[in-house]
Amino acid sequence: MWFSGFLLPLTASLTYFTVYFLIPRFLLNKKYLHFILYSFYTFVVASYIIAIIIYGCLIFLLDFNIDRMPPMSKNFFFILVLLFLVVGVVSSISILNHNFTTISRNKELQNKILATQLQLKDQELHYLKRQIHPHFLFNTLNTIYGFALKQSKQTPEIILKLSNLLDYILYQVSKPRVSLKEEVLHIQEYIELEKIRFEDTLKVTFSCDEINNETQIAPMLLIPFIENAFKHGSIVDDYLNIDIKIHLQDESFDFAVINSFTGNNKDYNEKGIGIENIRKRLDLNYSNNYKLEHITVDNKYNVHLSIFNINKIRNA
Repeated sequence: MWFSGFLLPLTASLTYFTVYFLIPRFLLNKKYLHFILYSFYTFVVASYIIAIIIYGCLIFLLDFNIDRMPPMSKNFFFILVLLFLVVGVVSSISILNHNFTTISRNKELQNKILATQLQLKDQELHYLKRQIHPHFLFNTLNTIYGFALKQSKQTPEIILKLSNLLDYILYQVSKPRVSLKEEVLHIQEYIELEKIRFEDTLKVTFSCDEINNETQIAPMLLIPFIENAFKHGSIVDDYLNIDIKIHLQDESFDFAVINSFTGNNKDYNEKGIGIENIRKRLDLNYSNNYKLEHITVDNKYNVHLSIFNINKIRNA
């Protein structure tokens, strides 16, 4: 018992030195050569101190009577192994605790970074949505203003249709996603609104597959394409021709708008609101899950949007 009392301060000191100096200073900083070197020095010093303790006890306490020594204290290598076994166990627990703490902190930091990124994306998406509103309202109010100047009997009907669209814009667009069926209904309302404005100079064909109530889409994603078709399309042979197709098969969604146009892609994109705006929204909502193409061929401007899995929306 008394011999263990002499070894206890050495064990505690050696453990403290290893856990609070060698490991954090060298091992955790990946200075492996320094760690091995200083560990060797520590081993040598500890061996020397153990030898001093053994011989000190033998000389000053036992008067060189080796028979009175405890059996454990007679084996130098056993004492050395036992001492470093204690140090090794405590050091291992310390390293495991450090790794667990580091992993927890990293996970917490990753969660904070992810939350910040999601918040920034949400703010960007909200900003992109808001960009559509004034553009859409400006065009529609111009239409109402023109009919009001002519004192047209259709002005109240236009205002009613606009109020329905405003209700959709103001109260639905803030949602991450809306019913595709509802989005299509408002597209049809918008088309009817434009038919009143263009009167006899417009030819529109609209075809849409049967859509179930469960299918959802990011709000106001399709109307800007149609709005651009009406606003920037060209009258060819006395008519503005617009062809709109919506096709849904399982979760694969296809949307196409073709309108008569006598310019080129660059002219259309510079005039239109929104290919870049919509592309950013698609990136935020359907990253790597969509394909958007637009091209001018034979006096027709073609826009084709495919969403491979329409129900897989990131910001829902």
